[in-house]
Amino acid sequence: MTRIPWRASAVALLALFSLGLGDPGVAAGKTRSITPVGEPSAVADAIASAAEGDTLLLQSGVYREAGIVIDKRLTLLGEGTPVIDGGETGQIITVTADGVRIAGLEIANVGVSYMEDRAGIKLIEVEDCVIEDNRFTNTFFAVYLENSANCTIRDNVIKADQLRETASGNGIHLWYCRNILIDGNDVTGHRDGIYFEFVEGSTITNNTSERNLRYGLHFMFSHNDRYEGNVFLENGAGVAVMFSDDVIMRQNVFEHNWGPASYGLLLKDIRDSNISNNRFYRNTIGLYSEGSIRLAVENNEFVENGYAMKVMASSSDNRVTANNFINNTFDISTNSRQNFNEFDGNYWSRYQGYDLDRDGVGDVPYRPVHLFSLLVEREPAGLILLRSFFIDLIDTAEQVMPLYTPPTLLDKRPSITPIRPGRS
Repeated sequence: MTRIPWRASAVALLALFSLGLGDPGVAAGKTRSITPVGEPSAVADAIASAAEGDTLLLQSGVYREAGIVIDKRLTLLGEGTPVIDGGETGQIITVTADGVRIAGLEIANVGVSYMEDRAGIKLIEVEDCVIEDNRFTNTFFAVYLENSANCTIRDNVIKADQLRETASGNGIHLWYCRNILIDGNDVTGHRDGIYFEFVEGSTITNNTSERNLRYGLHFMFSHNDRYEGNVFLENGAGVAVMFSDDVIMRQNVFEHNWGPASYGLLLKDIRDSNISNNRFYRNTIGLYSEGSIRLAVENNEFVENGYAMKVMASSSDNRVTANNFINNTFDISTNSRQNFNEFDGNYWSRYQGYDLDRDGVGDVPYRPVHLFSLLVEREPAGLILLRSFFIDLIDTAEQVMPLYTPPTLLDKRPSITPIRPGRS
């Protein structure tokens, strides 16, 4: 069903809430209009005098307030994008009640703290709250959820411009949460764009997380989650998923994450997860795997990365199938002569084999680990020899008779032509 944008439907939304149709089974509340003229605590005072289920409609203007607490089920709506400006004095809105909805506002100027996790909007031990169609500017942490469930964070624009990680919070931060939907947000310039710690059963879809100081998305100890259809662009170190199980990573774009410690996707100690139909384009390392077990890496595109994949010896029982490896400097790199993973049916643009029976599968296996990549791991300065004839010669010799590269790390059925998305 097509969702009507907030600004085009304010009158209809207000009518629904005034009739009690916005939340079936709940008594209809009143709608009260608030203006920034008068008392400096206009929003806080309106909340204090409101009843459960009321709607507070903030008229356009600037409300210079911080320390606002919503402790009852209310709807806080903005008309003409009113600004709640905290004046860099502290947290702006704290939500401690279930069923709160905040939409159509600009939340600005929380102020940096090295002692507190201040936020534009912080939700604490709540359920069924909705934060949507807001703009967050210079808010340290923008949206912070603590020990909350069944909430939606949707279609917000979140921007910061700090230059140091220590002076920046995360755009959307979840701690000990479950069943959260994060959809359609645009997050720029924070420490981590989206951060999950101890989060279960949650979904991240259709977001853009770009130019964040550390990670576009950061998972820690979070299980049974999924992120799909997101774009992670030009972040300091890309995306990290750590110490997590049963994570689905599908149809995302990891682009232009460059730097000495940058990845499109960093996987550390994760298990039983799926990485499929993603695009890794021009990253220092497309996908890095350490201590990862029973992963399905399938139908992805690795294009023009420094390293398409780095697979450490601690990773095992992973299946890398039906991916396209196109024009990467190195397709696969590893730190061991042993191989505990399966590579099968991938397309390799560097493959120079043949297909005499024309079944679309190369007649000779492909060895994606090149000797030069092992030499560069030991002596990075050797990269200057990358295009030399000597390097081509030793790589060719190693392909014929592997002495230093993993003899069992090979694709026995390399695809002759690029694989279409969805084909396995």
